[in-house]
Amino acid sequence: MGIIHPHLWYDDNALEAAEFYVSIFPRSRILSVVEAPAGVPGTTEGAPFIVRYELDGQLVEAISAGPSQKLDAAFSFVVECADQEEIDRYWDALLAGGGREVACGWLTDRFGLSWQVVPAHLGDLLFGSGDDPAAHARATAAMLSQTKLDIAALEAAYRGE
Repeated sequence: MGIIHPHLWYDDNALEAAEFYVSIFPRSRILSVVEAPAGVPGTTEGAPFIVRYELDGQLVEAISAGPSQKLDAAFSFVVECADQEEIDRYWDALLAGGGREVACGWLTDRFGLSWQVVPAHLGDLLFGSGDDPAAHARATAAMLSQTKLDIAALEAAYRGE
């Protein structure tokens, strides 16, 4: 693991969120949970306070520290999927329990965290090496018209079909 990792702020459910995420992604686990000490605003003494976990090998920290900070779409995790089955599986799992679909492969889970569930080769379809700007524009237009991404439709648009 590198020296940089995300740190996420939740009202009071960082541990619940971490447990949810590690149940979805392979190579994921809770590493540690620190209980809140007495006197920390926005917390209850002894409640789960700081959670360190790995998501597919990526270190993540989360804190339950009250409502003064909110997650928003300015930060998102990108899940690069090998095929449509993987997109469907992660999409459904992350929406479970009250998440909401957004657009263009984005969703917000029930904890307020934003995710982009995309094909691993989306960058090639949208940007590539500049070999065919019209193909990239068609793929981009197709992506912008979708909520959950459909790989077959993106590839067909890229090919001009």
